Amino acid sequence: METQISGEINQRTYKITELCNEFKTTTRALRFYEQHGLLNPARRGTTRLYSRRDHARLQLILRGKRFGFSLREIREMLDLYDRDNGEIIQLQAVLPKLKQQLGHLQHERSQLDDAIADLETYCQQVDDALNQRQQDEPPNRHTSNDSQGSDHGQEGTRHRTDIDAHLP
Repeated sequence: METQISGEINQRTYKITELCNEFKTTTRALRFYEQHGLLNPARRGTTRLYSRRDHARLQLILRGKRFGFSLREIREMLDLYDRDNGEIIQLQAVLPKLKQQLGHLQHERSQLDDAIADLETYCQQVDDALNQRQQDEPPNRHTSNDSQGSDHGQEGTRHRTDIDAHLP
């Protein structure tokens, strides 16, 4: 949409639904960012009109969220754009933060990889234990006889305890 905002003629603007569709986010999220001063759309009646600047800021907000930055950290980085020579200052300020966050995410990934490997090992151990118990179990153990049914409850509890004792 071409419009006049703050004296700038023919600047590209976006309605809220256009940004939501493009960035696969919700109107609620955009309003939230607006409430927190991260976006500043112009208004025409009740319609919000987002500028190219808002478009770029939203892209940076969503990227910052994906990287795990807090809204406060994202705001600090965005606010650097508003200064003279803002791009150079922002790049100099952002690079160490990005490297620090990258290290943090790599550490988290390493911890997740370890947890996944441990879980895979434990799943295999439980699967092996279950297969072994099923092979060792007598074939007619589960009948619908009342006397065996009441014993089965006690025996079932004992059996679960036996499995727990054999698992790591």
